[in-house]
Amino acid sequence: SGKYTLGYKSTLKTIRQGKAKLIIIAGNCPPLRKSEIEYYAMLSKTGVHHYNGNNIDLGTACGKLFRTSVLSITDAGDSDILTAQ
Repeated sequence: SGKYTLGYKSTLKTIRQGKAKLIIIAGNCPPLRKSEIEYYAMLSKTGVHHYNGNNIDLGTACGKLFRTSVLSITDAGDSDILTAQ
């Protein structure tokens, strides 16, 4: 019921704008991208969750038919995902 953005570039954009509440990174995200996202998240004091599955599983969990290695949650809605950390 909340809002999220999929993908590396849009996730970096939401982190820079300060809109990201939680970052989810797939298990097989390239190390350079992973470290860059973690660095920006640390600067903006945003939580990072490492998803156990790969990018195909993460895309499927979002209800999409494509792969995604990174997603950022901008609005949790009525979910308790931000407090479950």
